[in-house]
Amino acid sequence: MTRTTDGPPGPEPATAPSAVAAAAGAPAPQAGPGAAAVPQAPGPDAGAGPSAVAAAPPAPGALLGPEGRPSESPAPTSRLLARAALLTAGLSVAAALLGLVRDQSLARLFGAGRDTDAFLVAWTVPEFAATLLIEDGLAFALIPAFSAALARRARGAAGDPVRSLVAGTLPRLASAFAAAGVLLALAAPWLVAVLAPGLPDPALAVDCTRLTASCVLSFGLAGYCSAALRAHRRFLAPAAIYIVHNVAIITAMYACGGRWGVRSAAFGVAAGGCLMVAAQLPSVVGELRRGRSGRTDLRPAAPAPPLDIPLLAAVLLFALCRQSQVLIERFLASGLAAGAISHLNYAQKVAQIPMTLSMMLSTVTFPVVARALADGDTERARSRVEGDVAVAARLVLLGTAAVVALAPQLIGLLFQRGAFTAQDTAATAGVMRVYALGLLAQTLTGILVRSYFSAGRATWYPVAAMAAGIAATWGIGACTAGSRGAVGIAAANAAGITLTAALLLAGTGRRGVPLRAGAVLRGLGRPLGAAGGATVAGGLVAAVPSAAPAGLAAGAATVAAVFLLLGGAPGVRALAPALRPVRSLPQRLAHALTTR
Repeated sequence: MTRTTDGPPGPEPATAPSAVAAAAGAPAPQAGPGAAAVPQAPGPDAGAGPSAVAAAPPAPGALLGPEGRPSESPAPTSRLLARAALLTAGLSVAAALLGLVRDQSLARLFGAGRDTDAFLVAWTVPEFAATLLIEDGLAFALIPAFSAALARRARGAAGDPVRSLVAGTLPRLASAFAAAGVLLALAAPWLVAVLAPGLPDPALAVDCTRLTASCVLSFGLAGYCSAALRAHRRFLAPAAIYIVHNVAIITAMYACGGRWGVRSAAFGVAAGGCLMVAAQLPSVVGELRRGRSGRTDLRPAAPAPPLDIPLLAAVLLFALCRQSQVLIERFLASGLAAGAISHLNYAQKVAQIPMTLSMMLSTVTFPVVARALADGDTERARSRVEGDVAVAARLVLLGTAAVVALAPQLIGLLFQRGAFTAQDTAATAGVMRVYALGLLAQTLTGILVRSYFSAGRATWYPVAAMAAGIAATWGIGACTAGSRGAVGIAAANAAGITLTAALLLAGTGRRGVPLRAGAVLRGLGRPLGAAGGATVAGGLVAAVPSAAPAGLAAGAATVAAVFLLLGGAPGVRALAPALRPVRSLPQRLAHALTTR
């Protein structure tokens, strides 16, 4: 299914509570958990609160924001965020559909046997790289850092803090990514032996792993570009990277599969990583040039501060722990019958689509939360995160109901062709139903961890919470894999991530954005009940028609109708910002036609 500064010397201290600001010698405001008082409706429209520190006089030509403070751009409105979320969701849907085509092609060309299992062991590398370097890891550290740099640029800091941040971090990170990729390629035989000791054909997995090792560098650079663009509120290029990546893998499999076998898919992973960087680089260069051209203060900038090692270590360890669930699953499944790893993989790919779509809003609003904390506005950050939880939880519960109710029909329609048999469909559907029970916790974990790292400070509580979940996954999986097979491993995954989500929610008041845990839990009661009723009704309806497409369509309509009738959907007030651009579409089209 994937977050981290500088400041020249001058009269103004940095308002961002980031480690880089601290490295520059500026005090970091500590927003206490009880700072917020009056609840606000979820949304970013609330004006920014008073700055935590006195701002310097605005630089000549600086754009003045609320209360006369210099501002590089106005605070994002609900309409802007809704459009960005819809754009990101649309491109993510396209990427998810291409991901299904990729998995369908893999199943059609190579089935669900030893060749596919060997590739999926090598697929662990891009999975980890995407989580660590694009989604949950590096972005947690870079987006708050870029937000802090943008805030300092808006207050008229000397030089250009954004360009100074890039100069101080990108070369070092790129060198580290390259070194890690080379080391991984050299250690491929030992890595395969550790990940899947029971694999029938380890040599094939080693070859594929050496090809996919190149994505450590390409994904790292892609993640850096993505974090920079999101902090600048540019979401088009970052949302398109998985589209080009999947296109490269699909093309490579069909073009070279007959000659190279499953190694062609690994080659596609390597080529797609390069395309991910190329898709974003023009936008990043454009933003850096735009920022330089608008500067009128020619004072020299301070030297770039060193990387915040504790913060970077905390976010990367969290992402590593979270992604290690996949390692546990494949390690335990490697000792089962051939195809178990593939069944787990296909089940996860389909089940995670609702989770991915439900988190699009939080992906867009994470820079908003980071900027609010950089400005000292804790209340706006809290209302934004709570609103994201409310909307995302309802969306993922609707998707969970559909996945559980329609699992056999979905897997059969998507994968049952070529070398993928009816037995594979039944096994994958059974795994997917159990795995889907953890989707709500997966979504909550992805949103809540942002509230810990959005302030740009190192905190180890998320790592401890994730480690507890991993321990539960390992313990339960080791006990159930022998008797329940892949289904037992999926149950262990769901139980472990649920424990992590509970711990993260319990700890937000003291360590992250101070959420009201009781209110969040109470808000989940009705959509949970609606999801349960929709699952039962949709499953009964889907089993009636004899044709799979008819059963799938009837079951999906039933799930949606029952979920809405039982009150599981967000209220009109919560959906209004997202629906406003849709409502205004006819007027915009009419205006465009009449003005030609």
